[in-house]
Amino acid sequence: MSAASILPLRLEEVAYEAGGRTLIEPVSLDIAHGPRSLLLGPNGAGKSLLLRLCHGLIRPSRGRVVWQGAAPGGNGVPLLHRQAMVFQRPVMLRRSALANVEYALKLRGLGRKDRRERATAMLARTGLGALARMPARRLSGGEQQRLALARAWAVEPEILFLDEPTANLDPAAVKLVEEIIGAIHAAGTKIVMTTHDLAQARRLADEILFLHRGRVVERRDAASFFAGPRTEAARAFVEGRLHW
Repeated sequence: MSAASILPLRLEEVAYEAGGRTLIEPVSLDIAHGPRSLLLGPNGAGKSLLLRLCHGLIRPSRGRVVWQGAAPGGNGVPLLHRQAMVFQRPVMLRRSALANVEYALKLRGLGRKDRRERATAMLARTGLGALARMPARRLSGGEQQRLALARAWAVEPEILFLDEPTANLDPAAVKLVEEIIGAIHAAGTKIVMTTHDLAQARRLADEILFLHRGRVVERRDAASFFAGPRTEAARAFVEGRLHW
């Protein structure tokens, strides 16, 4: 990438509180280029909250989120132009699939011709080329998720946050989405993704950050984690004994 890297992302004693409760306990960690990092844990563990803190959608109650030595909002690298996020239920604009991708590129300052060429290429790479003129909100759930990935991939983010991107999709749609995630990773984008699906984590993760009750209780390479979790909470989850 031509611009200076915004990674590693550093969380320094980051905590989040709401309604008088601490939902994310103080956590310090670095997220660097390279492995696909999956935030794994049961529903309610705090995975989505931690992802939103990383992306900057919510501000920590305590601590700092720092990108490559510069706090978000300061001068220098335009952070929002170097990262992207895809949600469990992506928001589709009231326009065609092609126009959804073009709009994201317009916000990044690309000219009309370049927007059209890149958007068309991204739709083809995500298997949506034949649906370019289809209103985005008429696409199936799996097609909308692939469109959201195409829209995010088109802006060439250095890091892509994915929040349960295959929830409620059928197995065929899950396979297509996972293939696209693999291709985005192979193209050089750092993947940080939440899931509570053990099988999916085994397929996609290079490293696991296991969350339980708002705490990051383990961080290990995926092979070591699945071979033998170190904490009781992680062991119970892997064995199907932990549901919260």
